Amino acid sequence: MATTRGVLYVHTVPSALCPHVEWAAGGILGVPVKLDWTPQPAAQGQYRAELSWQAEAGTAAKLASALRGWQKLRFEVTEEPSNGVEGERYSFTPALGVFHATTGVHGDIMVPEDRLKAAMLKAASGEADLTEEVERLLGRPWDDELEPFRYAGDGAPVRWLHQVV
Repeated sequence: MATTRGVLYVHTVPSALCPHVEWAAGGILGVPVKLDWTPQPAAQGQYRAELSWQAEAGTAAKLASALRGWQKLRFEVTEEPSNGVEGERYSFTPALGVFHATTGVHGDIMVPEDRLKAAMLKAASGEADLTEEVERLLGRPWDDELEPFRYAGDGAPVRWLHQVV
C-alpha cells in the first residue's frame, strides 16, 4: 500500500469531545494521539487542534468517516497524492455535512466529468443555477463556513504522527 501524508484540522469541538477525537484518530493511525488543544477564538467555548500524519493512502477517508458523526465538530482532512493515488480533501460542518474532493499534485480540486455534466443538465432544466452548482462541486459553501475558523488557527501548534505499519 502507498504511504502518504496529510493533516487533520479540527476547527471547533467542545472540550467534552476532545478526548474522543484523539481516541478516534489514534485508532485509525494505530498510535496514541494527544493533541495540543487551544481555544478557538472564533467560537467561544470551543477548541481547535491540528494533527499532521503519515500513513497509508486512504487514511483521510477513514478519519473523515470516524469524525463525521459528531454534530458539534467542524473539521477538514487533507491527504497528499501518492504513487498511483490521487490526493483527497474532506470538509465537515454541522450545517452542510461532508464535502469530499479529489485533489491533484498541486492541491487543485479535480471535478469528474460526469459531475460537471450533471450540473450542466440541472442548470439547463432550470433546477439549479450553474454557478452555484459548480461552486458546490468545488466546496465553496464549506470554505465559506470554515474560513473564520481557519484564520483563528494561525500560529497554532502542529504535531506530526506516523502510523505504525
